Amino acid sequence: MGGTEAGTFRRMLRRLTSDVEQLDADDLSAGAAREGAQPAAACASGQEVTVFGRLRTVEFCSPDAHASLEAELFDGTDGVTLIWMGRRRIPGIEPGRTVRARGRLAVRDGRKVIYNPYYEICQASEA
Repeated sequence: MGGTEAGTFRRMLRRLTSDVEQLDADDLSAGAAREGAQPAAACASGQEVTVFGRLRTVEFCSPDAHASLEAELFDGTDGVTLIWMGRRRIPGIEPGRTVRARGRLAVRDGRKVIYNPYYEICQASEA
């Protein structure tokens, strides 16, 4: 087997023996790299970042607190919580959507967050 054939065989064997979550994470991180986004795992507090990934959860914070919408974006390397202050709902921001977000990264309670990010919905969720 030549070098290219052996590499193709190894990739195919890996895809057959890896678990689905790991393959999904690999696909997400490859997609983020293609989009020119930074890996979330490499982002540090205070940096202006662009992240790309899939929304895992979307939730509205309690009415007794200031209105805010939180969504967890996962890019295959790490999660980033996107927080829109003063918003109860944003059309299209829902679990399963692929989103590109840009803003200054902060760390709150040990989680990476971007407050009021600029965002672009990149594809509809798959049902």
